[in-house]
Amino acid sequence: MTEPKSILRALAHSSLGVALRDAVNVEALLSDAITIQQIPAPTFAEERRASFVAAQFERAGLADVGRDALHNVYGRWPGDASGAPALLICAHTDTVFPAEADLSVRRDEQCVYGPGLGDNSLGVAGLLGLIELWRHAGYRPGADVWLVANTREEGLGNLGGIRAVWDRLAARLGAAIVLEGMALGRIYHAGIAVRRLHVICTAPGGHSWTHFGQPSAIHELVAAGARIITLQPEPRPRTTYNIGLISGGQSVNSLASRAELYLDLRSEDPDELAALEQQVRTLLRPEHAQTVRFEVNIVGDRPSGQIPTGHPLVQLAAAALRAIGCRARYETGSTDANALLANGLPTVTVGLTTGGHAHRQDEYIDIEPLGAGMWHVALLATAVAEQVAHWSRPGA
Repeated sequence: MTEPKSILRALAHSSLGVALRDAVNVEALLSDAITIQQIPAPTFAEERRASFVAAQFERAGLADVGRDALHNVYGRWPGDASGAPALLICAHTDTVFPAEADLSVRRDEQCVYGPGLGDNSLGVAGLLGLIELWRHAGYRPGADVWLVANTREEGLGNLGGIRAVWDRLAARLGAAIVLEGMALGRIYHAGIAVRRLHVICTAPGGHSWTHFGQPSAIHELVAAGARIITLQPEPRPRTTYNIGLISGGQSVNSLASRAELYLDLRSEDPDELAALEQQVRTLLRPEHAQTVRFEVNIVGDRPSGQIPTGHPLVQLAAAALRAIGCRARYETGSTDANALLANGLPTVTVGLTTGGHAHRQDEYIDIEPLGAGMWHVALLATAVAEQVAHWSRPGA
């Protein structure tokens, strides 16, 4: 097989590569990203955004456009060898923000600000941008390319969308590229293990004055949380935890009869994750064991998986970054790629630009890198579409 560096170098300087570069329209890409961002799409409520994407897929003339029960949107760009292993390119449509969130956007010379704009409205816009570039160039790939806008990546979605995509397309796929808006310069080739716990504490409750000194579910839960945050995981392999949500109680003058929290645990090593979870469960002990109960439910379980940095897919991604003058950083993380890597599908996650403040109201994306970032995605997708038929199928 030809070296990935040579493949990308030749593509970048070819008439096709130049045509893709010259057709990149940053303002159109931004316009699509903002249009998508303005459609509320909290996890489990992505239907309106899915309808918009499906209409764009239909308008672009993709084959086999359709949706499933989870509102994943599918479209196929036909290749010459339709029976060969295909390429999947996907981006998640959901956001961490509730339906009633203020989605106002503002722009200055360097940045565009808006909640959910970089994570992941721009990634979805990148799917539409890639289709437009290929249409402009009249490109027909060597193998089929499935373009999918998938749901349930964030929060408690537990990668439900991409798992359904895998169930539907697994037998056809040979590789995948996951698009995230703000990951330009990074190549995520390994998915970290993630476990999410819902902890419920119950107690008899009572009046804050009359029953003072008796157990409160909130007091017990807060005390357990205080014990948890004293945990100090070793720096390597990297292992983290976060209490992301906490709620409970009936009124300010009542001893709480119920309180709950959600805990996010992550590690580069599944064994370390299991050890951390066991430590947490040990610390969830009530001080009043006769009247207080802790219940722990697993509400998220993201599998781990990886491909080596020497894999042709990773090296093509690195070469695509070099083509735009960007140095690659090899990363581990938690994205839709986790579910695909765990099933043995060669997958990388890449981005279109840089930015910051993800999951905050003041989230922003940088404008200047967008043109080169979109070209890098087009180069990578085009190169992989030509090479994927030569790679082994997962599990083959």
